[in-house]
Amino acid sequence: MGLLRRLEVPAAEGAERALDNEDLRSTPIERRTWGKLFFGLFWFSAVTNVSNWLGGSSWLALGVSFWQGLGCTTTGFFIVSFWMVGCGRPGAKYGVPYPVICRSSFGVLGAGWPAFNRAVMATVWQSINSASGAQGKCFLPSLRACPDLSWPFAALYICLYAIFPTIRNIPNHMGTESALTSAEMLCFFLYLLLNAAMLLLDVPKWAALVYSKVAVFCISSAGMLALAITKAGGSVGPVVSQPSTVHGPAKSWLLLQMILTSTASCSTFASNAADWQRNAKRPNDPILGQILGFPISNFIVQVVGMLVASTSASVYGEVVWNPVTYLKMLLEDNYDAKHRAGAFFIAAGFVYSLLFSCVFENIYCCGNDLASLFPKYISVKRGFWICLLGCAAFCPWYLLGTASRFITVLASYQIFLFSICGLIMSDYFLVSKGLFNYRDLYTLSKKGTYYYSYGFNWRAFAAYGVGVAINFAGFLNNLGIIHNHRLARSYWFSIFTTTFAAGGVYYILVRLFPQPNYNAKWSEPKGVWVPPEPNGAALTDSAMDEAESMEKKDEVVAGVLPVLEHA
Repeated sequence: MGLLRRLEVPAAEGAERALDNEDLRSTPIERRTWGKLFFGLFWFSAVTNVSNWLGGSSWLALGVSFWQGLGCTTTGFFIVSFWMVGCGRPGAKYGVPYPVICRSSFGVLGAGWPAFNRAVMATVWQSINSASGAQGKCFLPSLRACPDLSWPFAALYICLYAIFPTIRNIPNHMGTESALTSAEMLCFFLYLLLNAAMLLLDVPKWAALVYSKVAVFCISSAGMLALAITKAGGSVGPVVSQPSTVHGPAKSWLLLQMILTSTASCSTFASNAADWQRNAKRPNDPILGQILGFPISNFIVQVVGMLVASTSASVYGEVVWNPVTYLKMLLEDNYDAKHRAGAFFIAAGFVYSLLFSCVFENIYCCGNDLASLFPKYISVKRGFWICLLGCAAFCPWYLLGTASRFITVLASYQIFLFSICGLIMSDYFLVSKGLFNYRDLYTLSKKGTYYYSYGFNWRAFAAYGVGVAINFAGFLNNLGIIHNHRLARSYWFSIFTTTFAAGGVYYILVRLFPQPNYNAKWSEPKGVWVPPEPNGAALTDSAMDEAESMEKKDEVVAGVLPVLEHA
């Protein structure tokens, strides 16, 4: 018993330990340090990783031109950026994370489902990304898993190979079912240690990581592009000017498919956008960074990636899409001091970029989710370490090597996340009209606004089920369990159909069966919302009963539902 008490994380006096700890509370004003410049550079930092260089490999293989494919993916990213703004708005306004926001719609206990859902997804993807040496985002139009997520030589391997050529001679004892060799396994665990080192920095100071990431990736990318063009004799190769080979209706469907699958690939970013936006200095600071920064940064990164890949056709007679593989080939052909130094610094830039992406896109979100599931014993920082340990526990070297169906499920998971997106946006913009009863988000009192029925809101779960069900046949088709091209096409539109089905059904159920958080008119506080002082525990049932017996109900309610403005 003494040990368990030692493991408890800090919380406000009298707080509901099943729902509350300091990390789940609204981010204090002094710790909201991410401004417009941060969010303007955030996505450029987040998407500048090796996998986003590979976006063009799938669309050119299908017969579209460079600029057509680039335009389609940029359009898709632009569309999904509005989902990011909508789902992140409650976090930007109230400073609370994604799992706490879900309590408003799913209920204070029901929100455990979307939190668990996202925590598992974040841990699995972090595991796979760490093993593959790339972000693992799949742009294949069928939304099936990429055929080879395990890049043979990850960037970290190149760094070590440039210094220690004997790493190639390490005997492989991993067996045929493993996607990684023994040498690559060494890189995998070293990569996790580097992840852990980055997590030692306090979250509000992560702005420094964003600014340094932009500089590091620009330098490494420029170096890679210069090296590639030099090797190609100053030519950028044939890929950029390659014409489209598809025409007519088939081409129109293909372009539409590419736009919509680009949006689907970002469902995780959309659902938990509040985890980042809760640190915004002002509620509107993230908007332009999301709507413009996200698509433009992807555009720039993919242009550079395509140019580098195009030069490989002039050097090797074939297009080498993976820049790390290309770098390794160049290094093997010219293993002298100049090329070894260049390869090391370029690959080190790629490693840092991937570390940043994994920390922000997976580990940070997983920490918030785990803290909400077990707030008495898990803080956000402890959640970080659990996520890292989970990376190894999933044994991704075997998942990548043998469990193709499992990877396909992950790549097709958007209907489950877009259904949550629909509920978050419907609840905030249509039901609560921008007003959260802040303290009630942290209480198990039956009189709390979000207690609903035993802590669960059946309306949200019913709507969630409808959102998933409307595209579930397409999900099965995508897994290859059933085969129907019409279902495949309908699945492309799941960002719209799932979101609006889940959100629409939820709103209808709320109007038919009223719930406490419904507001008739827009009620979002103006300016910067300041949490109540002290930023402490919600009232319990007994406290509420005592207040009522003393005929001070109005006074207590005013304390429970504060909406303070800060100019």
